[in-house]
Amino acid sequence: HRRVLELSGVPENEISYTVEPKFDGLAVELVFNNGVLSLGATRGDGVIGEDVTLNLRTIKSIPLRLMGDHIPALLEVRGEVIMNKGDFEKLNRKREQLGDPLFANPRNAAAGSVRQLDPRITTTRPLNLFAYGIGRVQGIELTEHWDGIHLLKSLGFRISQHVELCRSVDQVTAYHQKILELRNDLPYEIDGIVIKVNSFALQARLGELSRSPRWAVAWKFPA
Repeated sequence: HRRVLELSGVPENEISYTVEPKFDGLAVELVFNNGVLSLGATRGDGVIGEDVTLNLRTIKSIPLRLMGDHIPALLEVRGEVIMNKGDFEKLNRKREQLGDPLFANPRNAAAGSVRQLDPRITTTRPLNLFAYGIGRVQGIELTEHWDGIHLLKSLGFRISQHVELCRSVDQVTAYHQKILELRNDLPYEIDGIVIKVNSFALQARLGELSRSPRWAVAWKFPA
């Protein structure tokens, strides 16, 4: 928060943060041209990832065509592919019966399922996607991350029911404690929260370091 204040020069009462659970899965990016899914890739090193379009098409929570009347000409969607804890346990029991090696955790199961060479195998895996961000967009003007998240929901994506808008550091701290207490009751694994400067203009002013943005940070939970 001090860094945001120092680098932006914006008064404290003008800064807000979007906060959400940090999903423990596989980060992917989806590209939609005129409302149709045309590409899906893993995040990789942040610049180059793997083309996993065919596998991502098998995940029911990923729309193959966007919903609504106002469809952007180009939309890049960022999200996390996860496997619920209960589904992970069922998958591992089935693999144990078949004599197959077990997955170490739901994150590895999700990542291994998305990166299968045969999409027919991915189809049999109980995967979900939560959308949490937008890259490039053409045809719709957005000024805040909060608005972008709710645009994604209106277009047919699943977003976290726990995403919130905070207008002070105290609210962010209280949110972190609330989600930490919820952690074990959630059906999927999380390992912290993600805090993002809400204003896109302020995000652009803050910029990015070589590997991470100055306008976002993960606040991890204890292991």
